[in-house]
Order: sequence, then C-alpha cells, then structure tokens
Amino acid sequence: MLLAKAHHPVTTLGHGVRAGVWFQGCTIGCPGCLSRDTWAADSSHSVTVDSVLDWLAGLPPVDGVTLSGGEPFQQPGALRTLLEGIIEWRGPRELDILVYSGYVISRLSRKPESRDILKLCDAVVAGPYVERLSDDSPLRGSSNQQIVPLTPLGQQRYGTVGQETRRIQVCVEDGAEGRRVYYIGIPRRGDMDRLSAVLDGAGVRAGEASWRL
Repeated sequence: MLLAKAHHPVTTLGHGVRAGVWFQGCTIGCPGCLSRDTWAADSSHSVTVDSVLDWLAGLPPVDGVTLSGGEPFQQPGALRTLLEGIIEWRGPRELDILVYSGYVISRLSRKPESRDILKLCDAVVAGPYVERLSDDSPLRGSSNQQIVPLTPLGQQRYGTVGQETRRIQVCVEDGAEGRRVYYIGIPRRGDMDRLSAVLDGAGVRAGEASWRL
C-alpha cells in the first residue's frame, strides 16, 4: 500500500483515543483540500500492509482506528486486506473502524468492490470536500458529506453528530530532513493561518505547507 503516515494517539477524527492511518494518493482533488501533500501516488511511500498491522499491534489499547488519506478506496486491495487484519486484531473488543472517502456513499454502495469493503467498516464519512459548504461538524469538512453508520457499534458512536467543537492536534516529528509540523483533525476556516502565526511567534519557520500547495 501507499502510506502517507500513521499516528498514535489520535484524539480527533472519531470516538475516543485512536490510531490513524492515512493512505497516499488521491485523484479526486477537491478544491480547497488541506491535505494536498497526500494526492501524489508516490511509490516512495510504498509499505506492506503487514507492517502497518504490526505497528497497530504494538500500540496501547485504543478505542478505534481511523483510515483517511489521500483516498483509501483508490487502493481497494490494500484497504480490504488492512481492514480484514484490523478486524482480526481487534477480536471481541469494542474498537470501531471509521473510514474517510471523497466518494459519495451511493457510488461506494453501487460498485461491488467497494460495497464489499463497506461491510468491513463500522462507519464512513463519504463525499467530496466542498469549501463553500464548510460547517462546524467535528467529523466532516463540509455539510454535503455524509456520516454513515454501518454496524451497531457505528450507529452507537456515529449515529448522531455530536455537539463537540472542532479540534485539531498539532504534532511535531523529527526526521532526516528536519523537523516537520503537521495537524490531525478538521480545522475551522482560518485555523491554519492562525496556526502559522502561532508557530511564527514561537520562532518556528514553516516551510512548504500542504494547505498552500
């Protein structure tokens, strides 16, 4: 699979404390997307699904796993294998699987390949991001996107949109090319400019920003 990143703990994008896996590669290209760095299907991001499952297995207990991107459904074989591995790993635990997709739910439900994948998810957030329809939902970027529960656990956790305010995590990662700052969550309008201002005030000079590509 092509992997953009994996992160723990994730305290946004779903119920409780979670693990997050972001697929690399997306051809949908929603205008205003804040994760344009995940669009290119770059082979340098290739990893085995087993390595992601091994990473999950080494984590402390989590409430769920969120899969996003990029576009997970553009790697259907890897997505299905990963979901099957997560289901085996979670066993009887109440650990939900939430998947984000830029495709509308009617399309995902109509195609046999993606319809079978939906059976492995507890809930999906489906539909393209539309910048002018940005709302304050904690789980979706714009009001046209649907939060679709698919199992009893999904219904319990995502059947109603909560009243929580949007939150974003700011994460710092040291790597061979220097320090990287990235966010996890769905920012409100203007949040990223405010974040840049805070970083500048702290003496952190941002380089290339995915939301400005």
